[in-house]
Amino acid sequence: MSDRLFVFDTTLRDGEQVPGCQLNTVEKIQVAKALEQLGVDVIEAGFPISSPGDFNSVVEISKAVTWPTICALTRAVQKDIDCAVDALKYAKHKRIHTGIGTSDSHIKYKFNSNREEIIERAVAAVSYAKKYVEDVEFYAEDAGRTDNEYLARVVEAVVKAGATVVNIPDTTGYCLPDEYGNKIKYLMEHVNGIDKAILSTHCHNDLGMATANTLQGVLNGARQVEVTINGIGERAGNTALEEIAMILKCHKGINIDTNINTNKIVPMSRMVSSLMNMPVQPNKAIVGRNAFAHSSGIHQDGILKNVQTYEIINPKDVGLDDNSIVLTARSGRAALKYRLHVNGIDIEDEEKLDNLYKKFLQLADKKKEVSDEDVMMLAGADQTDSHGVKLDYLQVTTGKGVKSVASIGLDLSGQKFEEASSGNGPVDAAIKALKKIIQKKMTLKEFTIQAIDKGSDDVGKVHMQVEYDGHVYYGFGADTDIVTASVEAYIDCINKFKIC
Repeated sequence: MSDRLFVFDTTLRDGEQVPGCQLNTVEKIQVAKALEQLGVDVIEAGFPISSPGDFNSVVEISKAVTWPTICALTRAVQKDIDCAVDALKYAKHKRIHTGIGTSDSHIKYKFNSNREEIIERAVAAVSYAKKYVEDVEFYAEDAGRTDNEYLARVVEAVVKAGATVVNIPDTTGYCLPDEYGNKIKYLMEHVNGIDKAILSTHCHNDLGMATANTLQGVLNGARQVEVTINGIGERAGNTALEEIAMILKCHKGINIDTNINTNKIVPMSRMVSSLMNMPVQPNKAIVGRNAFAHSSGIHQDGILKNVQTYEIINPKDVGLDDNSIVLTARSGRAALKYRLHVNGIDIEDEEKLDNLYKKFLQLADKKKEVSDEDVMMLAGADQTDSHGVKLDYLQVTTGKGVKSVASIGLDLSGQKFEEASSGNGPVDAAIKALKKIIQKKMTLKEFTIQAIDKGSDDVGKVHMQVEYDGHVYYGFGADTDIVTASVEAYIDCINKFKIC
């Protein structure tokens, strides 16, 4: 009989800490419901005391989700735990995730404390949380750089205090796979009462070893993995859920199973990428657009003869639908709705579908074939309909030896404005014209362009950071015309200023 591995998803907590990836409560509920369908055992819904928004998200996710455990993060502080208890009051299955740093670096520089006091604080936090919920998880922050003997003392103390799960984070992504695996093995062999709790992995990808470290942790006794969709997370990210799930599915000899419905992996990946405006790198394992692409002649020949020559995963196992429905200008609403559904977006509102279909036809007239990535961009762009600032029109004149000139029309809460400007290139000219209308002191901090495919008629995505009134705002735009996409991204930032 296979061992059971519990999947703890922290996309909505650790994943959402990525700059520019913040979701509103409605979007978080959408992701949480999809995680439930994916088969995730535990959803870390947020850090309630960090903000009213995070508190409300934990409350609403607790109401919306049925069977997964809803987890709230705290520090080893009573007021944090009290706040988490309040936020989790509607959860059917609730968990408090409390903890403290255990490495000498954290003890000395972060807490100005000593080892014995840290153990006391850890035990006190677990004991206090245990008064309110049965399921208490303890995290030993920076466990990756904590010496094993002291870490074992901490783990033994919190298990004795009632911790049901103990998280061993490689917080800085420093550990080597063997080192991390041996750490888990040491705890399994040296902690009295370890059979009363589950050891959990939580690995960061600073050195590109998050998945390898997590796997070594599992092979050495950990039975919970803390992961995110697409591997998003603080700094270089976390262990990717899809990678661990498919490693265990492909390597039957490991004999460890998860509850993950792998057929929903790709739609889930695309939903998170779209909602968080965070592109998935093309060569990303499992979910990147090139993950099942074969360009080498030798590879293509092998694939045509037998798909297993170069593919260890059946695309259908991760939800890649190779249905022959192709979207063109002659496709109807039903085909568009179907492709949206395949990509994790369900639109029941007919008026919204009609508006999206009109935009689809405009794009399809420019392109021979509309890809899934194009459809996702359209769905994301559709969310801007309710914004106070909208682009009415944009006309740009540019060329070699000619100074670029842009004319722009904006709708500001129903009022129409027009301006023109020259600039050092078409994007510069267009943004200068826009800034003549929006007379605020704004500074462009970052400007990134990404083509989502290979052809000249494909949709380009633009990500921007604009500073206004001492704060940095993140914007996103998509269009077959990169200048238009750039202006849309700038407007997306302006709408987040809430000046109109």
